[in-house]
Amino acid sequence: MALPSLRFSNPVSARQWQAFRSNRRGYWSLWIFLVLFILSLGAEFISNDKPLLVHYDGDLYTPVFNAYPETTFGGFFESEANYRDPVVKDLIEENGWILWPPIRFSYNTINYDLSEPAPAPPSAENWLGTDDQGRDVAAGLIYGFRISVLFGLMLTLFSSIVGIIVGAIQGYYGGWLDLAGQRFLEIWSSMPTLFLIIIISSFVTPSFWILLIIMLLFSWMTLVDLVRAEFLRCRNMDYVRAAHAMGVRTPVIMFRHMLPNAMVATITFLPFILNGAVVTLTSLDFIGFGLPPDAPSLGRLVGQGKANLHAPWLGISVFATLTVMLTLLVFIGEAVRDAFDTRKFLQ
Repeated sequence: MALPSLRFSNPVSARQWQAFRSNRRGYWSLWIFLVLFILSLGAEFISNDKPLLVHYDGDLYTPVFNAYPETTFGGFFESEANYRDPVVKDLIEENGWILWPPIRFSYNTINYDLSEPAPAPPSAENWLGTDDQGRDVAAGLIYGFRISVLFGLMLTLFSSIVGIIVGAIQGYYGGWLDLAGQRFLEIWSSMPTLFLIIIISSFVTPSFWILLIIMLLFSWMTLVDLVRAEFLRCRNMDYVRAAHAMGVRTPVIMFRHMLPNAMVATITFLPFILNGAVVTLTSLDFIGFGLPPDAPSLGRLVGQGKANLHAPWLGISVFATLTVMLTLLVFIGEAVRDAFDTRKFLQ
C-alpha cells in the first residue's frame, strides 16, 4: 500500500546544499578533489610507457588499449613491442609517427637511461625524479592517488552499508537484540584493529579485494551507533505507528521511511571515513602489509622516501600529495558537517 504522506524527501535538501556552497573552502575543495580524482582515473592517458597512438604505414594503432607484436612495425620478434626501444621507435618513425602521453613512464617502468644513479633527481624526463629502482615518481603518485581513493571509496561504501543495516536493525527492534549487539560491538571495537589487520595480512596473499575484505571486518562499526540512535528515537513516532497500523512491511518502514532521518547524520561522517581509509591503506603499504609489492602505492613511496633521505624529492613529493589529498577531504567533511548542522537552521 502506498504511503506518500509518510515518505521523507531527499536527505540532501536544497537548503543544505546551499549551506554547503556557502562554505567556500569546502565547496572548492570538493571541486579540486573531483578534478584530481577524475584525472587519475585516466592515468594511462597521462602517464604510460605505451603511446596513445601510433601511425605506421598508413594505419592507426592504439597501444594504450591493445598489445601489438613487434613484427607489426617491421621488427623481428613476435612478443609485444617495447616502444621505448630505440630500434622500435626508429622503425615506426621511418614510416609514421608516435603520439606519447605527457609522462612517458608507467608506475612500474624502470628508466635504464638515467644520467645519474637511481634515485635520480628531477629532470626534464622524470619531472619529480625517480625512486631507487629507477621508476618515475610522478607516475607512481598519479597511479597511487587513484588506487588509494578507489580503495577508500569502496571501503567507505561497503562499511557504510553494513553499519547502516546493523544500526537500523538494532535501533528498530531494540530489546535483547540491541543489548547483544552493543555487547558485541564493545568487544569487537576494543580489539587492536591495526595489529589484527597486520596478523591476518601476514597469513594471506595480499591483493586489493582481500585487503578490502580484511579492513571491512573492522571499519563497519563507525556508523552503527549513529544509525541505531536515530532509529531508537524514531521507532515510536506517529508516522511509524501509523505505518504499522496500515500493515506496511517492516523493511519498507525501516529503509524507506526511517532511514532518511538517519542519513542526515551519516552523510556528515562519510568524508572522514574516506580520509581514515586512505590513511590506513597508506600505513599498511608503508610497513609492507598492504597491497602487493608490484601495485602502485603511496605507502611504498613513503617507504622509499624514508629509505633514501639523501633523495629529498621522494619524501617531499609523496608528503605533499598526501597532505593535499587528506586536507581536501577534511575541508569537505567540515563543510558537509556544517551544512547538516540543524542548530544553524534553528537560529
